[in-house]
Amino acid sequence: MSEPTTREERFEKGLEVLRGIDNQAGQRVIDSLTDINPELAHQIVAWGFGEIYSRPGLAARDRQLMTLGMLTALGGCEPQLEVHINTSLNVGLTPEEIVEALLHSAGYCGMPKAINATLVAKKVFAERGLLPVSTAP
Repeated sequence: MSEPTTREERFEKGLEVLRGIDNQAGQRVIDSLTDINPELAHQIVAWGFGEIYSRPGLAARDRQLMTLGMLTALGGCEPQLEVHINTSLNVGLTPEEIVEALLHSAGYCGMPKAINATLVAKKVFAERGLLPVSTAP
């Protein structure tokens, strides 16, 4: 496939990438924006997934580990963390790896942010029938 050149081609490429990693949650985010800020929804798909997420330099699981760390560090991003924890599971991260990444973030982001992120993970894991998580040292 040649590189997309038009606005619509970039959107279609992004939509293909998004559907490949997390069709339902990603689509819900896009749908939630279309009546208030359709351009933001377009840019999330076309730029975020079509231009950035599709780059070959990092595997999807590595991108998700980075995203979990950054959203945890930012704080106040629990809805986005929920989407990305689901996506992390979809691209091959295990619950144990996700919990370990969130534990690791405590030293850099602080305990409150790590706790908040871990509670989001707990919600996602419960919804997916993945509790309890074994995290023995």
